[in-house]
Amino acid sequence: AALRDADYIFSAYRDHGHALARGMDPKGIMAELFGKFTGCSKGMGGSMHMFDASRGFMGGYGIVGGHVPLASGTAFGSKYLGKDSVTVCFFGEAAANQGVFHETLNLAALWKLPVVFICENNRFGMGTAVERSTAVWDIYHKASAYDMTRQWIDGMDVLEMYRVVKQAVDRARKSNEPTMLEARTYRFRGHSMSDPIHGHYRTKEEVEEQKKSDPILAFGHELLEAGILAQKTIDEMELEIKKIVDESVEFAEHSPEPPADFLYENVYA
Repeated sequence: AALRDADYIFSAYRDHGHALARGMDPKGIMAELFGKFTGCSKGMGGSMHMFDASRGFMGGYGIVGGHVPLASGTAFGSKYLGKDSVTVCFFGEAAANQGVFHETLNLAALWKLPVVFICENNRFGMGTAVERSTAVWDIYHKASAYDMTRQWIDGMDVLEMYRVVKQAVDRARKSNEPTMLEARTYRFRGHSMSDPIHGHYRTKEEVEEQKKSDPILAFGHELLEAGILAQKTIDEMELEIKKIVDESVEFAEHSPEPPADFLYENVYA
C-alpha cells in the first residue's frame, strides 16, 4: 500500500501473499499453482516463482537470498535512468546469513540505491530457531555494518507496518537512501507439506498463543472498534473472498496444460 504502480517488488519462495497484495489476478495465480498454461508464469514457475512484470512484481525466488542482489539491480537501474521508482525486497531471516546479503547491502549503501530490504523474521526458517543459527538475533543490526538506516517492526501490526514502510519508501524515493527493516512475525502452519502443522521445533501451545496476534483478525477488530467497518461488512468480504477462491480453482481446473513444444521456449544454448 505504500508503493506506486511503477515500483518493484521481489519476494522469496513464499510469494503468494505478495502477489495477491500487488493486485495480480487470483485466477492466474491459482492456475500457476496447477501448472497450467493460463498461469501467471505459464505453468513454468509453480508455487515458488510467481511473476508479473506489468505490475512490477519481479518474482518469487527459491534460492535463499539469491534474489537480494536482483532487487538492488532494479534499484540501480531506476537511479541510472533517472526514475523515481523504489524497489522493495522481501526475504526470510535465514537469508541474512548468506554472503550475498552482505555484499548487496554494502553496495546498496555505497551507491545509495533506492531499495528497501524487508526481512520477514518468523524465527524458525525451515525449522531451526534463529537463536540456534544466528549469532546476532536482532537481524536489523546487521545493516549497521554498512551505515544503513535500520529498524525492527511488529510484523503482526498492519498499520505499524504501513507507517514504517512508507517512511522507508519515501526516504528511498527522495534521497536514494536504502533501508533495512526487520518485521518480526510468525507462521501458524508448517514450513512445507513435509513439515507437520506445528513441527517438532515448537509446541502447540506456542502456536495457539501466537494466533491471538493474527494480523488479519487484529486489524479487523481495530476497524470494528473505530467504526470504519461493521461486522456485516466483514462477513460479506469473507464470502466474496471464498467466491473468488472457488472461481479461481474452477478456472485453474479447466485451463489447458502447456503445449508440449512450449518445453523448448525460453531455452538458451
